Amino acid sequence: MVAFVGAIIFYACTKESSVSSSVPPGKQQVNLYLTDGTGFFDKVLIDIQSVKVLIDTCSKSNEHHDGDDDDDDHDSANHCIVWDSLAIKPGVYDLLTLSNGTDTLLANGMIPKGRIIRIKISLGPNNSLVKDSVTYPLGLPPNMHSTVILTLRGGEWDEFEPGRFRLWMDFDVFHSVIRVRDGMFVLSPVIHLFIIRATGAIEGRLTPGAAFPVISVFNGTDTSYALPRGNGEFKVRGLNAGNYTVFINASNGYQDTTLTNVSVSVGKVTNLGTIKLHK
Repeated sequence: MVAFVGAIIFYACTKESSVSSSVPPGKQQVNLYLTDGTGFFDKVLIDIQSVKVLIDTCSKSNEHHDGDDDDDDHDSANHCIVWDSLAIKPGVYDLLTLSNGTDTLLANGMIPKGRIIRIKISLGPNNSLVKDSVTYPLGLPPNMHSTVILTLRGGEWDEFEPGRFRLWMDFDVFHSVIRVRDGMFVLSPVIHLFIIRATGAIEGRLTPGAAFPVISVFNGTDTSYALPRGNGEFKVRGLNAGNYTVFINASNGYQDTTLTNVSVSVGKVTNLGTIKLHK
């Protein structure tokens, strides 16, 4: 009898869990991950306060639609266009902890079903960077508001389960932090969107660490950068399929190294193995 009752309770809990975890009709779940391109600093601290998405509820798909006009002038007049807030832990994020294939779930939520056409990120005032153990304020350009708006055309999201979508934001520190003069920097955010399933990656390990190598991965259309971890490992994600050149800029008396025709395939990681640098 006890076993029978226990089985019923287990079944009921399992069923309830299954039902509660399903996406309700008219809704979609989105997960937005934050990752980082590299930068020549000790820390880059970004104050992220909120994330919102603009949804066209009359379009029931996140696929691309040719001829769409998503200008802000039409947002208030179109009853189909709605803003919704995603759940986020507001605060300061050190972008340099999110390099070499590391990411964090920045925002998520259950929102109305429809095509997401914009992402709005609101920044707080506590932005700074640390270089050579010295902290510098990281202000925004005079003509820039404290919001970053990313316009989507459709097709960016990865529907990994029915009604569940995910997307990665690469906050490109290398191009986002601008040195105005000695001891003065401004933040002009450059963010690339990608999904792992539709792009490829390159990884490897460089020795010795005393070479302080900087890795550039590029072809005719794309350029990405990486700084190895303490153990020499590096990873560059979000690459479109194709052939790339990997240039390793070494210092401290070590020779630069160039690898050509490195093939990148969708959904795969190209491993370069261990690369030993020489003087």
